[in-house]
Amino acid sequence: MAIGLDNPGFSDALVVLGAAGLVIPAFARFKISPVIGFILVGLLVGPAGLGTQIDRAPWLYYVTISDPEFVRPFAEFGIILLLFSIGLELSFRRLWAMRRLVFGIGPAELLGSALIVGITLHYVGQSWPGAIGLGLALALSSTALVLPLVGSVSAVGRGAFAMLLFEDLALVPIIFALGALAPSAGEGGWVNIGMVALRGGLTVVAMYVAGRLILPRLFGQAARTKSPELFLAASLLVVIVASVATTAAGLSPIVGALLAGLLIAETEYHTEVEVITAPFKGLALGVFLITVGMSLDLRLITQNWDELLLAVAAVVTIKAIVTYLLLRVANVGRGVAAETGLLMGSPSETTLIVLATAAQAQLIQLSTAAFWQTVTAIGLTITPLLAFAGRVISRRIEGRGETLDEPPQDGKRAVIIGFGRVGQLVAELLAVHDQPYLAVEANIDAVKAGRAAGHPIIFGDVVRSQFVDRLDLPNARALILTMDDPPLSVRLARRIRALAPDLPIIARARDAAHAAELYRAGVTDAVPETLESSLQLSEAVLVDLGVAMGPVIASIHEKRDELRQSIREQAELSREPRIRRLPRLSDLRSLSG
Repeated sequence: MAIGLDNPGFSDALVVLGAAGLVIPAFARFKISPVIGFILVGLLVGPAGLGTQIDRAPWLYYVTISDPEFVRPFAEFGIILLLFSIGLELSFRRLWAMRRLVFGIGPAELLGSALIVGITLHYVGQSWPGAIGLGLALALSSTALVLPLVGSVSAVGRGAFAMLLFEDLALVPIIFALGALAPSAGEGGWVNIGMVALRGGLTVVAMYVAGRLILPRLFGQAARTKSPELFLAASLLVVIVASVATTAAGLSPIVGALLAGLLIAETEYHTEVEVITAPFKGLALGVFLITVGMSLDLRLITQNWDELLLAVAAVVTIKAIVTYLLLRVANVGRGVAAETGLLMGSPSETTLIVLATAAQAQLIQLSTAAFWQTVTAIGLTITPLLAFAGRVISRRIEGRGETLDEPPQDGKRAVIIGFGRVGQLVAELLAVHDQPYLAVEANIDAVKAGRAAGHPIIFGDVVRSQFVDRLDLPNARALILTMDDPPLSVRLARRIRALAPDLPIIARARDAAHAAELYRAGVTDAVPETLESSLQLSEAVLVDLGVAMGPVIASIHEKRDELRQSIREQAELSREPRIRRLPRLSDLRSLSG
């Protein structure tokens, strides 16, 4: 059955796909975040943009979005895939290590911001129930925009992710709490909250147990078929089933998506899943941003610009100050706290859901909900600008302006990324043998201490691709990765191998499995900590038993080479069960390196 161009859904789909194909490369060329581009496209092609001129120019129908509700489900699916990809980058071990941030600063930031915003709105005329609803809604921050801007492993990203994760977990309880505050709710609303907590907890436990048993077998079967389509179908099936399960239990679907990502991250297939689902995540997230732009009405903004400006400024200021103070109490550096505070200052896409719930519960009027929906859309639009302002302020606070403005004239030096205990020891030995090097560290206190000790060290966050480009790694003599962050070291090794095919990359590994993953990412040598500690222990035992030092050293070197070769073979063999796909440029460069 043929589908005509006059079908609204078909026309809107073409506009969205065309926008994705144009916005991402165009804005990337000018080094501007595509977030702003998608929002501007949504504003331009939405019903409040060129859509208002269709009566005068009917041809505009084919380049505008006539039915915003048609694309909204795809936008929501984009947020679900975003949380799924975040889960892939995490592990239960790392999540457990962050529990104090998630359940300490997370609730303090949400409730503190909500309390101050609510009190402020009450004293300007809003009733207490409405002020509570608006405070909770506006205290939420955007997971969909914040994490793509800073990631989840940088100093700023770790704090932001902890607070955002708690907000995502608290979304459904907030909705039920607002329902319980409705004039007609009675006592049943609070009972519902308890039931949701019980069902949600049981569902999460059941998903954890089932995932550990089923997922390795599911992806193992998909990988043996060597069919990319089947592997993709299995990945999307896991996301959908997990989201449906948590939704049925009364939780948010994004909680299920995050849990699905965490479970897959514990398997050997997580890298393949991350690669194969990335295009869908980017496209769906772009659709979400387009819907944000469509919610902006320039005429309404022009008529109420002063009130809207004051409201946006007040919300951002309150949330930024609360976040900054809480992070400072947690001993986070001033620069990182300031950057995180500004980044978390704008409202969230989930704010729109809470506003709709508050209006449905008759806690606020429809006109009030519409006003704050516009404030939310404006806040989402300026989030990239807040991120940029946060970086500038952070550099000024911490004195970061001198990072790579004047790199050494001789580019032929080794680059050490990470200047903790391992990085410092490597630097000292390079200096003993008169080998030039440049150290890079994301902890400003470590940078200051290193400079005071005379080390050539700069501040920099390698999570940001622009910073990595400025290091001029293709002209370096070697790259040494010493950070204790396995996911980051693998992603960084893969990216740098694509940039510099012939660069020797020596990486610190946590264990043999991590070393094998690093070899697959293209490193020249991976040094597992467990391997080296075992060899050093063996050396000490043999020497104390009276064995001559020469034979001991020779046997230690022989055993080290044997174990490294075994790890390399393991890395090569682990490629076999994976699905066969067309070679990417990074893969070819990795092989040539």
